[in-house]
Amino acid sequence: MARRAYDPIRMEIFKSLYASAAEEMGVTLRRTAFSPNIKERRDYSCAVFDGAGELVAQGDHLPVHLGSMPMSVHAAVLAVKMEPGDIVILNDPYEGGTHLPDITLVSPVFHEGPRGNRLLFYVANRAHHSDVGGMTPGSMPLSTEIFQEGLRIPPVKLFSAGRRIEEVFRLLLANVRTPREREGDITAQIGANRTGERRLLHILRRYGAGEALRYAGHLQDYAETMVRALLRGIPKGVYEAEDCLDDDGISPRPVKLRVRITVGDGNLEVDFEGTDPQVAGSINAVRAITESAVYYVVRALIPESIPASSGVLRPIRIRTPERSVVDARFPAAVAAGNVETSQRIVDVLLKAFGRAVPDRIPAASSGTMNNLTLGGISPRDGQVFSYYETIGGGMGACAASDGSNGIHTHMTNTLNTPVEALEYAFPFRVRRYSLRSGTGGKGARRGGNGIVREIELLTDADATILSDRRRNRPYGLSGGEPGKPGRTTLRGAHSTRRLPSKCRFHLKSGERIIVETPGGGGWGRPNQRKTR
Repeated sequence: MARRAYDPIRMEIFKSLYASAAEEMGVTLRRTAFSPNIKERRDYSCAVFDGAGELVAQGDHLPVHLGSMPMSVHAAVLAVKMEPGDIVILNDPYEGGTHLPDITLVSPVFHEGPRGNRLLFYVANRAHHSDVGGMTPGSMPLSTEIFQEGLRIPPVKLFSAGRRIEEVFRLLLANVRTPREREGDITAQIGANRTGERRLLHILRRYGAGEALRYAGHLQDYAETMVRALLRGIPKGVYEAEDCLDDDGISPRPVKLRVRITVGDGNLEVDFEGTDPQVAGSINAVRAITESAVYYVVRALIPESIPASSGVLRPIRIRTPERSVVDARFPAAVAAGNVETSQRIVDVLLKAFGRAVPDRIPAASSGTMNNLTLGGISPRDGQVFSYYETIGGGMGACAASDGSNGIHTHMTNTLNTPVEALEYAFPFRVRRYSLRSGTGGKGARRGGNGIVREIELLTDADATILSDRRRNRPYGLSGGEPGKPGRTTLRGAHSTRRLPSKCRFHLKSGERIIVETPGGGGWGRPNQRKTR
C-alpha cells in the first residue's frame, strides 16, 4: 500500500533523530563496557526497529552485525511475548545470530497514548564478548560443531517488568572464563538499550506517535526507492563470479563460493548455487551473515547517503543452498563464518558486480579479519584473562584512488586495540606494530599495504588464529595485480615456524606471535600508472 506524500525536510530530521538514537546507544555501550574489545575496538552495533521488527535506523557500526541483527529481532519477537521493562538476550546463530561471542539484547519500547500503552518500537544492540565459554579461551575455536564454541543462548528474558532475572544471569556467568568482565559488558548493553528507549520516547512525546511512525515508514520506503534507482542504472543481465577460502582449518582443500547476480528493472536476484556444502571446520556462515553481506554491498554501491533500513533489501531476492557454507544449519561450526566467510562473500559479490560496472568496483581488500585469541592466567593478579583482536590489512584500489593502508574493510568496522591499552590490560608486550610495505598489488592504482603485529607473551597462553588469504591472494581488477598474501609466525627463543591460516597452539612465556596481514589488490594495468 502506497504511503502518503512526505515532507523531505521533515524526513531528513527524522532520519537524523533515529540514527542519533542508535549512535547514542553506542556511546553508552562504549563508555560503560569493561572489556577492551568493546570500549577500545568498538566491536558492537546498535539499531532501532519499528513495532513489526523492521530496521528503521542504525549507528555507524559494524556491517556484519547490522545486516544480520534484524533476524535476531524477529527471532526474539516470535519466541518471547515482550512486556514493558522486558529485555531479551540471545546469541544463537540459528536464530538470527552470527557466532556465539556476539550477544544481542532486544528491548521493546512502549508508549502511553490515547490508544493505551502500545508497543511501537524495539531497540537492540549486539556486542562481541571476548569469552562465552567453549573449548578455547576467546570462544573462537577451530571447532567442528557448535557445542565446542561456547554457551548457546536462545531468545530468553534477561529482564522481566524491569527486574533482572537472577537465575538466567547466574547461568550465563557460570559458563564463561571471565565472569566479572562479562557481567560488566552485559550491563553496558542493558544501559545502551535503556538509552535508546529514552531517546525514542522523547521523539514520540515531541512529535507524536502518528508522525514518528509515519516517517519511520517513509525512511524504509525511501531506501527501497534509492536501491531500485541504483539497480536501474546497472546494465541488465546475468553476472557470475567465483572465489574461495584457503581451507576450513580441518582439510587443506579450498572452499569455493560462487554467485550469480541477475539485474532486472529495479530488482536484483542473488543466487549462491554452486557454493560448496558446509564443511567440518568453523568457517560456515549462517544465512543471516549472507544477507548481511548482500545488504552491505548493495548499500555501498549507492553514492548518496541513504537511510540504513530494511527497505534496502526489499528489491532483492537472495537464494542460498541449504547446508552450504553460506547457509549453514545446525550443528555446523560457525565461529569463523561471521569474520572470515563474510569477507569472502563480499569479495565474490563485488567481483560479480565488477563485470557489470567495472569503474565503480574496487579490487579485493585483504579479505580476512585475522582473528587472534589468547587466554591464560595473568601473573599480575592470578586471574584468568581472555584476549580477542581482529587485525586490519590493505584496502583494494579503485578507479579513482589507491587503496588505503592498514585498515579494517568491508564487514568489519572496528578499531585496533591501542598498544598502551593492550599492555595495560593483558600480560603482553607489543614488539612491533607497523605497515607491511610492498604488500599492495601493483596497478594504475595500487592496493593498500597490510599490517605487521608482533606480540610477546609474558606468561603461558593458549592461542587460536582464524585467518585467510594465506594462499589465495586478494584479486586485482581491470589488469591490476593481486595483493600479497598474509602469514602468521610463531617465534621462540631458538626456532621460528610458520603457522597454518587456521590453527590452535600453545605459547610459552617469552614467545612471540607475528601476524602479517594481506595487502589489497591493484586496479588497472601497472604500466598505466602516472608518476607523481
